[in-house]
Amino acid sequence: MLAESRSSLQTVFCIFVFLRLEFGKGMQRIGLLTSGGDAPGMNACIRAVVRYAERRGIEVQGIRSGLRGLAAGDFIPLGRLDTVDIIGRGGTILGTSRFPDFLHPSVRARCAEQLHRAGIEGVIICGGEGSFKAAHTLWQEHQIPIVGVPATIDNDIPGIDESLGFDTAVNTAMEAIDKIRDTAESHGRIFFVEVMGRWSGYIALYAGIAGGAEYIALPEERTDFQSLYEEIQRIGPDRRVIVVVAEGDEKGGALAFAEYFREQYGIESRVTLLGHIQRGGSPTVRDRLLGSFLGKVAVDALLEGKTDGYVGQHQGQLTFVPFETLERYRRIVPSVYVELAKWLV
Repeated sequence: MLAESRSSLQTVFCIFVFLRLEFGKGMQRIGLLTSGGDAPGMNACIRAVVRYAERRGIEVQGIRSGLRGLAAGDFIPLGRLDTVDIIGRGGTILGTSRFPDFLHPSVRARCAEQLHRAGIEGVIICGGEGSFKAAHTLWQEHQIPIVGVPATIDNDIPGIDESLGFDTAVNTAMEAIDKIRDTAESHGRIFFVEVMGRWSGYIALYAGIAGGAEYIALPEERTDFQSLYEEIQRIGPDRRVIVVVAEGDEKGGALAFAEYFREQYGIESRVTLLGHIQRGGSPTVRDRLLGSFLGKVAVDALLEGKTDGYVGQHQGQLTFVPFETLERYRRIVPSVYVELAKWLV
């Protein structure tokens, strides 16, 4: 009888241990890093992760300077007081970096060892495509439980409605276009305005439509220079023309556009490169809410045993997307808005 009771207790204990390991319920310490390009709303995500994890009895170790800090073991404990008044700040209080050395297997092994040494049982990584591919490798090679929060102004992460930082960036671009229009109208000039987005045309398309541009050049669409020239001629030489150009356009950006029109048509213009201004500034309400929501659900995902993927919203519903999706799918701008832009010029 005693032997049977002992055997039953051992069975229950084994099941308990299995459930803790399988579903993450036993996590006591998690790591948090922001990686790649900064995006407005990252601090809102940090705040949510720290405060929600604390309520769940989980310690959060902040990893400074992204993957570089991970390799160096640059960890700091984060508590509620560390997140006071950060929700409205741009950038990231943890810092971030580009870290090409991560491509070396020995560096990735060092990252895993730093996590094990610090007693970190799971990681939340807030970043974009490159960061998620790095996270996928950490899981594949070293089985580090890891969950991503999509944060990139490029809005190029597939399987979700919107990435953290995009709304703030596109509003910043739109406001800049509004200001440039004042000068363009005053002088009757043509302005080529270049926005960021890498190989994605989301910022250009949305800011171009909202800013009333006469033409929007996207990486996803081949530019019809003859049509653009005819549109400029139709408007007239003394009227303002705003052309929004995505930095990833096949022609090479706004400077290349201006040079082409000067050489081919003898048309002089002005160029404005908005650059990194689109990454900075206080996040919008939308990005603050999204960062807060995704930070909370990222913690939940780790505790539920989810890994090797990122959280997000799709058609208003919570979703979890495997990192490997990034290898198979590319997020493209909505065709309905591309058509809208063509009708409204």
